[in-house]
Amino acid sequence: MRGTPGRVLLLTAAVALTALAAAVVGLTLPTGLPADDPLPGPARFGIGVAAFAVAQLARLRFRAGSGMVSITWGEAALIVCLYLVPAGWLPAATLLGAGAAWTGLSLAVDRRPPLETVRIATSLTAATALAVTVATALGTPLLAAPTPELAPALVAGSMTYLLVSAWLGGVTVALRHGVPLGPPLLAALRGKLLMFVGNVAVGLGVVALLEIDARWLLLLAPVLWLLQQTYRHRLGADQERRSWRAFAEATAALNQLDERGVATAAVTGALTLFGAELVDVDVARGDGRWRRYRGETGGQVVDREIGPPARSGPDAHELVRALTVGATRVGELRVRFPRTAPPIAREQDAVAAFSDALAAALHDAATHRELRLVTARSSYEAVHDPLTGLLNRAAMLGKGDQALRQRAHDHPVALLLLDIDQFKEVNDTLGHAAGDQLLRLSANRLGALTRSGDLLGRLGGDEFAMLLTNVPVLGGRTAPMAYALRQAREIAERLAAPTEVAGVRMSVEVSVGVVVADAGTADMTELLRRADIAMYQAKEGGGSVAAYDSSRDAASTDQLALLAELREALATDDQLVLALQPAVDLATGAPTGVEALIRWRHPRRGWLGPTDFIRPVENSEQLGTFTRYVLDKALGVAADWARAGLDVPISVNLSARSLLDPRLPAEIGEALRRHQVPPRRLVLEITETVVMSELEIIDEVLATLRSMGVQLAVDDFGTGFSSLAFVTRIAVDELKVDRSFVIRMADSPEAAAIVRATVGLAHELGLRVVAEGVETAEQRLALAELGCTAAQGYHFFKPMPADKIGAVLGTLLNTARPKVFPLRADGAS
Repeated sequence: MRGTPGRVLLLTAAVALTALAAAVVGLTLPTGLPADDPLPGPARFGIGVAAFAVAQLARLRFRAGSGMVSITWGEAALIVCLYLVPAGWLPAATLLGAGAAWTGLSLAVDRRPPLETVRIATSLTAATALAVTVATALGTPLLAAPTPELAPALVAGSMTYLLVSAWLGGVTVALRHGVPLGPPLLAALRGKLLMFVGNVAVGLGVVALLEIDARWLLLLAPVLWLLQQTYRHRLGADQERRSWRAFAEATAALNQLDERGVATAAVTGALTLFGAELVDVDVARGDGRWRRYRGETGGQVVDREIGPPARSGPDAHELVRALTVGATRVGELRVRFPRTAPPIAREQDAVAAFSDALAAALHDAATHRELRLVTARSSYEAVHDPLTGLLNRAAMLGKGDQALRQRAHDHPVALLLLDIDQFKEVNDTLGHAAGDQLLRLSANRLGALTRSGDLLGRLGGDEFAMLLTNVPVLGGRTAPMAYALRQAREIAERLAAPTEVAGVRMSVEVSVGVVVADAGTADMTELLRRADIAMYQAKEGGGSVAAYDSSRDAASTDQLALLAELREALATDDQLVLALQPAVDLATGAPTGVEALIRWRHPRRGWLGPTDFIRPVENSEQLGTFTRYVLDKALGVAADWARAGLDVPISVNLSARSLLDPRLPAEIGEALRRHQVPPRRLVLEITETVVMSELEIIDEVLATLRSMGVQLAVDDFGTGFSSLAFVTRIAVDELKVDRSFVIRMADSPEAAAIVRATVGLAHELGLRVVAEGVETAEQRLALAELGCTAAQGYHFFKPMPADKIGAVLGTLLNTARPKVFPLRADGAS
């Protein structure tokens, strides 16, 4: 903290009163001059005034702390005046001579305030008064020959003058700038030491020459000039050495890794290095904000947020430097010097060099800060999901294994694996932004249900995992599973609470797989595998929660192996084959179409039907490849029929998930062009799942296929409550009556009524009707009586290979050709 002006003013007043008193009292003391003195008293007094004035004008200046220190020839002038002027007159002579000299210097050079000039003059006067007192107490120097006995008195007086003037100057600097007295006092004494010795020698030499012959003084001028230059050079070299040492220490202190450390070191270093009153380091942040670090002499460095610096230009006592690295502005340095010690050229260069070092240090600190942020962000992202902020899969596995190791070997733990039902439909209908919003919402709700010690993570997609480590052990072996199931049901209920996503009100339904095990019996990978099996049990069973059943484990593992083997089958051309089953017109016997059924000639498992592998395929990522494969084979068969002159459409079953792909129409169109098959010869059978869906993307895909000329058939019609609504949304060509109604038609009036209603609806809408699963002649006759158009089943033909069905179709067409009806009710064939 800076010293108060009042204390400096009080000291100045005390010194001034002392100096005036000493001057007045000294003039009243006896002079001790001989009666025949050749020089009158005023002349001797004038010599004293002139000597003290010249001694002050021939000063050398250097900076000490926050102020400037001047060293003069005062001791030489004191010794000469002690020899030539009565001792009592010397305080008054000092007051007038020093006052005049410093007034002139202030007006011409320093521009010091008048009070400062008074302080200097009165301080020197007080020092002279004490020095005279000491010297006259040890001898009588006035007009005395320079003998060895007189020298100690003159030296003692000079030493007193030096110490008192230096002490008064140091106290003033300390009070004004709030710094300890020691540094400026030691700096002044160290700078004056060599000159003090020279001053004493010059003073004694002048006295000796005056005693011998005053004309010898003419030879003293060159010597004095050389001494002055020597003093100046030695003082400059010493100060330069100390300045560079201080500069090196100040710039070395800037070697910090954080902004605060660099800025604080810069403020502290600049205050010391330049003896400044105030230092500001303004730091530009990357986000457009600025922060100011300010320090004053003797005070603490404080910082605060500021706007971009917009201050007026510096004055003569202030240096301002923009801190830049290349074209990047990193801050600004402002150094305010004392009014009594404005910056000189050397200090301007030093401030410039210090600014460059500070700019580089701040830039490095900012780089380190960014590097630390990037490192911290990378470390965070390495273990956290970027969307939800939960643990990612790798972190869940690592931290989960660590948590398992920290539990007793037989302590039960539970893992809950959650999958959001119909999440893909949300993405496809509302967009991925809505899907992300749903995931974040689910993560927040799950986080609110997490207890201390539990781990929660997002494994990817719409899958979340929660490891419960504080499972209660009381209540027998079934208690942990009961607890885990309760937690899973609570989670399912909480997530099902209605919410709004992308402006649509919806309820989030999940399937939760639960597995409980002792901590020492399985790792996280195994627990996740078991929980995944349980989760798919929940999906297949229609419930929201299912516990792991070890009896289902082998089947699940077998399904995974089956999918891996399917990938190999898709890469070959002899494992997946088509089995083709014709549908015939009940009235004419002509073929109305052929349904393509896929069979797998497995090299190890033998022949596999669709029920053995279709469900795993529909839930896997291989569905798209599988669908394209079946369509390609079916269209290849249709192309062979066309070359043989057979105009019969081929039907292919399509999964609901396939219709969620907006690229499907383009892929089918490309396949039709490649095989040169007209679109009307392809019939896509849509499953019950599609019929029940009201997703916009499915309707768009179906509408596009319909516009291409591809025919659409509704499979298993009548088993879903929304089938009727669907045919009003999407134009279809054919309704296929489910085999369950056909089989029970003879014995069940309800089944017969459904078939009759379906046939009547088809006739009203101009659609074909195909009954599936006809196995007896009675069923065929009943269907014909109800007006059903066509049928397929074992009563007519079993599914057969592609190389045999061509001949069958040709025979059917030749036999029924005179009776062939248009294939479509609107006249298209």
